[in-house]
Amino acid sequence: MGEVMTVEDEELARLRAARQAEIQQQIQAQAEQQAQIEVEQAAAEQEANVIANAMRTILTPEARDRLARVELGHAELASTVKQHLFTLFQNNQIQIPVTDEMLKRILQGLSENGRRETTIRRI
Repeated sequence: MGEVMTVEDEELARLRAARQAEIQQQIQAQAEQQAQIEVEQAAAEQEANVIANAMRTILTPEARDRLARVELGHAELASTVKQHLFTLFQNNQIQIPVTDEMLKRILQGLSENGRRETTIRRI
């Protein structure tokens, strides 16, 4: 009877060790995934800060206010405009500072591109 218990104890110990190794691998994988997410978030935050600082240089105060109001209602449009202005700024292809009127024209051009022509036909 002592041998039977030893075989069962060894089997149980082996199963426990295998389960513990599996759990350890899962924990390590989760930690690596979390670290990757944190790195990506830090990079995105740093890029957002760089663009925000550039907007202070590129836009007049009135234009910044307008872009902030646009961002409240149309975040994707504002993000597109910011990215576009930042790219033009980096390539020295834009006259600085961008006034409120210039920003209005940019916004109008971008929002017209996204609009669909709607027609109603009566049959």
